Amino acid sequence: MTNLTTRSIPAGLAGIALTAFAPAVWGTTYVVTTELLPAGHPLFAALVRALPAGLIALAITRTLPRGTWWLKAATSGVLNIGVFLPLLFVSAERLPGGVAATLAAAQPLLVAILAVMVLGQGVSAWTLGWGVAGIAGVGLVVLGPDAAFDVVGVAAGLGGAGAMALGVTLTKRWGRPDGVGSTAFAGWQLAAGGLLLVPVTLLVEGPPPAVDAGALLGYLWLGIPGGLIAYILWFRGITTLPVTSVAVLTLLSPMIAALLGAVLLGQLLGPVQLLGFAVALAAIVAGQITPRTVKERNDS
Repeated sequence: MTNLTTRSIPAGLAGIALTAFAPAVWGTTYVVTTELLPAGHPLFAALVRALPAGLIALAITRTLPRGTWWLKAATSGVLNIGVFLPLLFVSAERLPGGVAATLAAAQPLLVAILAVMVLGQGVSAWTLGWGVAGIAGVGLVVLGPDAAFDVVGVAAGLGGAGAMALGVTLTKRWGRPDGVGSTAFAGWQLAAGGLLLVPVTLLVEGPPPAVDAGALLGYLWLGIPGGLIAYILWFRGITTLPVTSVAVLTLLSPMIAALLGAVLLGQLLGPVQLLGFAVALAAIVAGQITPRTVKERNDS
């Protein structure tokens, strides 16, 4: 006789909480960008988040890739950072924040599909259902009546979600080399993505903007907690937790952004937004739970 037992948490709460720090701190990006950073330089902000953090990590660990890991680290870094961040900012500039955030929330669902194609894992109705619920919950939180759609913006939003979903999946598939810690592993990808952003930023935005005290504080926040620390914990989580469990934690980013908007910018949350929060939180929790089917013998 086959029964569906109580769900099992696949990893310790400490590991989940540490991994969740990354998308939570990334949720502060909107407020930091709009309130502290000079306008019109989103790619420079992405570059500041990635390259200095990567170079610091490499300087601390003094560990470089070897053999095939040069290609693997470069591929993951380009997908997770070098491609994802520019597309994220293009989407944010061409779409209302709510639409962009909802498109980004498709990432857990994309990861679930890629887990089948790349990792050979089965995908359950539980995972797919809560992936859809997560998108719906984020949509209720951040979408408003003024939501508008731009073809380029939508393509960039979905492309960014797809790039990071593939990067996360490949990072899970390849794992981490023996003897290489999370700091060096994150440094490889941050440096690879940051180096790609250098020519793109110069070509699109030109020279760096003037930086005042507020902007300096904002860039430091993006680069240290939002870059170095967040990506160390993020890539550590990818290699230690189930890939779908990690992906669903990205729903925290738009939720934190909405909370900060309410607290700091007076963007009040109504009943619909609160309902969306509840649904998105449920999706995050459900994403850390794996249905487990066991066979029981009936000796009667």
